[in-house]
Amino acid sequence: MKKLALLLLITAAGIAQAQSDPQSWSRYTVKDEEFSVLLPTLPAMTTTKALRHSDHERQTQRQLETSLDGVLYTIDVYQNPNPRQSLDEFIAAMSADLKYDPASERAFTVDGFSGKEYSATNNLIVRFVATETRLYRFMVRGPGVEKPAAKEFLSSIKLGKNPDGIKVSDGPGTPVWSASSDQVYAAKEVDAKARLLNSPAPDLSTDASKRPTGTVILRVVFAKTGRVENITVIRGLPNGVTEKCIEAAKQIRFKPAMKDGHPVSMWMQLEFAISQ
Repeated sequence: MKKLALLLLITAAGIAQAQSDPQSWSRYTVKDEEFSVLLPTLPAMTTTKALRHSDHERQTQRQLETSLDGVLYTIDVYQNPNPRQSLDEFIAAMSADLKYDPASERAFTVDGFSGKEYSATNNLIVRFVATETRLYRFMVRGPGVEKPAAKEFLSSIKLGKNPDGIKVSDGPGTPVWSASSDQVYAAKEVDAKARLLNSPAPDLSTDASKRPTGTVILRVVFAKTGRVENITVIRGLPNGVTEKCIEAAKQIRFKPAMKDGHPVSMWMQLEFAISQ
């Protein structure tokens, strides 16, 4: 039976600021890849090598991920070695952990490459695209996927040789905080750190056979109002685990940090570790 552990780590790292307006976003790419896309901040990225399920051919896989205002932005990139996997085969292989309406299918093209888009009411839009050597899955998930920012992310996708953009490397990325928000302090800057009143675990009682192991890392703000805000994904897990951890984070209750006799907002890092 899998057990869950919630570790709260206080971070004193500097935080980049970004606006919800996509016009302030930057374009990102990856060295030796053939895509670029607009994102609110530098995304976390992991690169792995694995065997393709269909024929056990080795392929490089990359996942880039960041979030803003409760919306998770994810780019999955897969090498497509011979024998080439078709777009429909890729969609079938990658859709097991997604709950979207097949009837929502919409064909589109990006820079001459064919793709298909699917959606689920209010919480998911996913685009699959195939090029000569790569297979892509671009996703927006969470409340607010119908907002202009999420749609701008999808419409900003570019494919082709030598794409422009800031080159992303493997690492945790940079969290986001709205520049219009109240000041948020690092742990070393407050007189008394935030104190937990409860630490709920994510509800992972369903689909246990598909549950991955690993650690979900979230950067959050323990706001002076007593609420967890500005949840940013530093490291995620598939099959809906990241989303469940985000929901658990929102249920955390705490006594706010104090500075100069007043409650203040403070950065925190949450780690949801799922192990055997």
